[in-house]
Amino acid sequence: MVEKKKIEWKDAAEKVKRYIFKITTPRNLGTGFLCAYANNKKICGIATAAHVVKDSYLWEEPIRLKYHISGEEKILRNPDRIIFMDHKLDSAIILFMKGNLRLPDETLNILPEKRHLKVGVEVGWLGYPAISPYICNNLCFFSGNNSCWIEKDKAYLVDGVAINGVSGGPAFFVTRDSIKIIGSVTAYLPNVTGLTPGLAMISSLEHYHSVIKTIKDFEEAKEKETLSTEIKEKVLK
Repeated sequence: MVEKKKIEWKDAAEKVKRYIFKITTPRNLGTGFLCAYANNKKICGIATAAHVVKDSYLWEEPIRLKYHISGEEKILRNPDRIIFMDHKLDSAIILFMKGNLRLPDETLNILPEKRHLKVGVEVGWLGYPAISPYICNNLCFFSGNNSCWIEKDKAYLVDGVAINGVSGGPAFFVTRDSIKIIGSVTAYLPNVTGLTPGLAMISSLEHYHSVIKTIKDFEEAKEKETLSTEIKEKVLK
């Protein structure tokens, strides 16, 4: 029996690029990726970091999505989108009607619920870094090894960088025959001395799993798009 050749990072990056969106708001910028479909694929869900869309959610400001592959853009105003946020995990999903967007028929494989990656496994991620003079116009690939899993935060620390603009980008690993999403980039934690590099933080898929189960109908989901007073106060801090 011929052993399957492990997927190379260059091939994995090319595949994941098909799911990437650049996200721009009046106050923030970041990266997102197609993570879910519902209602016979009429509704699609874009995963990102909560801090990328937090202000647009709270102040009902527009969100501009630009699909990496085709360059197609969609401006989502408050009535046109639903945002489910988990402030603690710094995770968010933007739901909207797919319309004429030419997206992949299926979403990427994601790590099953209540599973997390082992320490030492190499991880890759994609995003739009805000580095002069390119300012987020170029999608970039990053990689590093999983340094640890923080159970209380449901997050990974990875030996790599997470530059402004990359927040919300998909983090993934490869096996012999598949690519699996493990979460989204949320932060870069510098060394306390400031003299040497720090670690990237990647939020797990816990929020995505819980939201994906509830997506059925746009109107029904819109009714659920509410924050309690207590949660809203935490978000506004």
